[in-house]
Amino acid sequence: MNQLNNWQNAIYLFGALLMAAGAGVSLLGWGVAPYLFAVGTIAFVSMQLLQRYEGSNFIIRRLRRIMIISDLLLLLSALLMFASQGNVFHIPHITYLQYVYNKWVVTLLIAAVLQLYTTHRISNELEKEAKKP
Repeated sequence: MNQLNNWQNAIYLFGALLMAAGAGVSLLGWGVAPYLFAVGTIAFVSMQLLQRYEGSNFIIRRLRRIMIISDLLLLLSALLMFASQGNVFHIPHITYLQYVYNKWVVTLLIAAVLQLYTTHRISNELEKEAKKP
């Protein structure tokens, strides 16, 4: 895996903090929450996409694809967080409540579980790969 330099690592951590702050502030109903979450998500996902795997280990490649899916789910969560501010899609109110309103929490939960799983498994696989002669 390509390692991030100090600036990229700082942006990565700052993005993670902004995502957590945006998700937390949304509980208070503040209008700034989607903006915090979106900026944090863009920073986090862009730095994570810079970490490429150039090796030939099929397991790590598969885990990276799963991680990219979770990155897309994080971006979808940011979009749905903005959509939960009001009916921006101009769909019927009942449909909006069923399919859009606060559904960002579900996509965020799925993305977080996938992130935890892939991060743990990739680090284990990289350790195994480093131990091989």
